[in-house]
Amino acid sequence: MYWIRGFGHNVAFATPAGFRQGVAERRMWCHRLSHLQIRLQDLLRGRVTCWALQQLNFRSLFPLAIHWHHTASKSLNCVWRQHTDHFELQYANTVMRFDYVWLRDHCRSASCYNSKTHQRSLDTASVDLCIQPKTIRLDETTLFFTWPDGHVTRYDLDWLVKNSYEGQKQKVIQPRILWNAEIYQQAQVPSVDFQSFLETNEGLKNFLQNFLLYGIAFVENVPPTQEHTEKLAERISLIRETIYGRMWYFTSDFSRGDTAYTKLALDRHTDTTYFQEPCGIQVFHCLKHEGTGGRTLLVDGFYAAEQVLQKVPEEFELLSQVPLKHEYIENVGECHNHMIGVGPVLNVYPWNKELYLIRYNNYDRAVINTVPYDVVHRWYTAHRTLTIELRRPENELWVKLKPGRVLFVDNWRVLHGRESFTGYRQLCGCYLTRDDVLNTARLLGLQA
Repeated sequence: MYWIRGFGHNVAFATPAGFRQGVAERRMWCHRLSHLQIRLQDLLRGRVTCWALQQLNFRSLFPLAIHWHHTASKSLNCVWRQHTDHFELQYANTVMRFDYVWLRDHCRSASCYNSKTHQRSLDTASVDLCIQPKTIRLDETTLFFTWPDGHVTRYDLDWLVKNSYEGQKQKVIQPRILWNAEIYQQAQVPSVDFQSFLETNEGLKNFLQNFLLYGIAFVENVPPTQEHTEKLAERISLIRETIYGRMWYFTSDFSRGDTAYTKLALDRHTDTTYFQEPCGIQVFHCLKHEGTGGRTLLVDGFYAAEQVLQKVPEEFELLSQVPLKHEYIENVGECHNHMIGVGPVLNVYPWNKELYLIRYNNYDRAVINTVPYDVVHRWYTAHRTLTIELRRPENELWVKLKPGRVLFVDNWRVLHGRESFTGYRQLCGCYLTRDDVLNTARLLGLQA
């Protein structure tokens, strides 16, 4: 029995008895291959193209057999195949392919993985990049790979489905409900009471579930002070200190070099686009307003982006590829800052194309000098398409912030703005560390 190892396949063929009987017979078989200019040693070393194998009419030369391994029962239907450079598995309606180095690197044995700390012990750089398993066998729902040094790696089939590239392509990292004003209002998303939020895991979990699904959430009956707002924020995350401080408290006194510190209207935008990693969550609490106007505008940026994807997919793709600079320059009083952040307007995970961040702020977008002129014009067209969707009146949710009602906004998803106002208005709030909010959600059993 000889094996052809090449082009991703292990193909077994049985040689005729005459093949082993001497030099003359061996030369005869080589001659049969010579009309395609294929040397026998190339064949045995896996250097034959798929086209050449077809031309050879192998079935007339050798009895050919390709080996698939089947395991089928009422509870399990699994098919696997060992290729030269990867392992192929069909299970749970998914066809998966695994690199052998990956299979060795992800071994969960006691010598390779610390199950207490959930950290890898194996030195990945020590794994032979040409490694192949010596044997593979399936026992019930567990695959066993025996490596050349005798080490055995075990994988549960469901674990492989969950952690395969093909499995991840089908999986959403964070489930969301995209909305316009009508969808959100009809959903009648409940607010959470301040005491329930602070004192019960159920109240906190309900709040986080709403926040993860919609990108905004409200807490009611909060004492209208900066201290209580801070206490509320610390329930779910570390407060992210920035150039604006830890907790910010402002009126329309233009004490900072930012339009937010005025009475002017603010168009929809996301904050801190000029940070390399924009702040993840923003907290707003209106402590006092003696005047008119000042309603808060909220727009689901992911809903608008989805409209662009459905209508003009090539423009969605362009907005996810062109890197832009955003810049914040401040020289007011004792505040001197120059911040620059770089990134595309739309940020997607490359394996499943899931949108996870929108960076949209026309106030702070810097000079576009990162792409050539012909791409720039196409970008302006795509940006206009997105802006039209963001500015559709039906996509605008207007809410009136008032003392006692605290708003949490996902700054990676939901754009906010403000109508102009009159009178005296006090607002406090902060930014939260996104990682910590998601950490809290996961610890409560939510997908985040």
